[in-house]
Amino acid sequence: MIRLSTADADFAAAFATLVDARRESSADVTRDVSTILRSVRDEGDAALRAFTQKFDGHDLDVTGWQVPLADCAAAFEALDPELRIALELAATRIRAYHEKQRPEDSAFTDAAGVRLGARWRAVDAAGVYVPGGRAAYPSTLLMNAIPAKVAGVERLVVVTPTPNGEIAPLVLAAAHLGGADEVWRIGGAQAIAALAWGTGRIAAVDVVTGPGNAWVAEAKRQVYGVVGIDMVAGPSEIVVVADGKNDPDWIAADLLSQAEHDVTTQSILFTDDADFADAVAAAVEAQLGTLATEQVARTAWETNGAVVVTQTLDEAIPFVDRLAPEHVEFACDDPQALFDLLRHAGSAFLGRHTPEAIGDYVAGPNHVLPTGRRARFASGLGVADFMKRTSFLQLDEAALRKLGPATVALANAEGLPAHAKSVALRLRLNH
Repeated sequence: MIRLSTADADFAAAFATLVDARRESSADVTRDVSTILRSVRDEGDAALRAFTQKFDGHDLDVTGWQVPLADCAAAFEALDPELRIALELAATRIRAYHEKQRPEDSAFTDAAGVRLGARWRAVDAAGVYVPGGRAAYPSTLLMNAIPAKVAGVERLVVVTPTPNGEIAPLVLAAAHLGGADEVWRIGGAQAIAALAWGTGRIAAVDVVTGPGNAWVAEAKRQVYGVVGIDMVAGPSEIVVVADGKNDPDWIAADLLSQAEHDVTTQSILFTDDADFADAVAAAVEAQLGTLATEQVARTAWETNGAVVVTQTLDEAIPFVDRLAPEHVEFACDDPQALFDLLRHAGSAFLGRHTPEAIGDYVAGPNHVLPTGRRARFASGLGVADFMKRTSFLQLDEAALRKLGPATVALANAEGLPAHAKSVALRLRLNH
């Protein structure tokens, strides 16, 4: 764990190293993914079967390629009542939040008499990747599936790795609740390839969303353009900006809530109280020993964790903006004031009683968020990721006469005479 202070003479250089730390895929991953994608594109189902046997340890022809939707419904009905209520609460809140994101069509007529506007339509088919290796993530399925259905996607395809052919019942239950139309026992880069190009069994989709490991993220990057993607998501991140009035155990738990995801996770505390910084570091150490995920969380904290002591909490904000983190918590008396200063983050959690973990499950906003400083230019997953906008315009003769001459002049200036002629003929101009 790195300990920094803005009062240190070498702070600028040390913080720059923290910002620039590379925690994402290597050249080896890029090469291996290219090979997998090419194999699935060229060989289809045969490649999927071979890669599933190699990486997940089962034969799709034996265990089954597709999970029947009836099995998903049965898994939902068989859930422990308390867990089913929790899953339904999450789905209800996620749906309500995303329904307010649905864009509206627009149309107007301007002063020149031109009718202009835009029409939104959902993509025909979307693929959702749900991680299924180290852990099962029904929350991720809901966060991806529900915005797609709110957008109006008719065919929603879920792919998930199934080690030894097994799939968590909770994931199947979430697939039922989220409205999945197909569920396939396929994961890894090979699943992304199948969604992008299609195979004999699996029809291609238009958009692929959902997080995954380095191979999945790299596969999405490489297929972009063949299909749309939500983002290239890297290792998780959390930044907590906290004053000394907090319970150090609370803040330590918040930092570890992300560190337990993966050894490459980055957890960073900014505080204006050096004693509090020490207390949080001690609390992290104490809590690590109680976690079933200790090995992963400890490696992440010791390798990528940091505590930064600032003179004031306001002073921390420009540094948070440089990190452009996936998640940022403001645990202080006036969180809104700090949030008002912030420019770059995937999602913000305001106040001492708003731990990031609430956002991962039941709050409503999406937990699929930009990582690796991409919050400088990207947003979290939303309804618009499953839609596309078509602009339109309509001119009558009078409107064309107002805009046509300028169009002809510009087309001729660009050396495009056919452009000019298509307008000039309608206006009976000598162009």
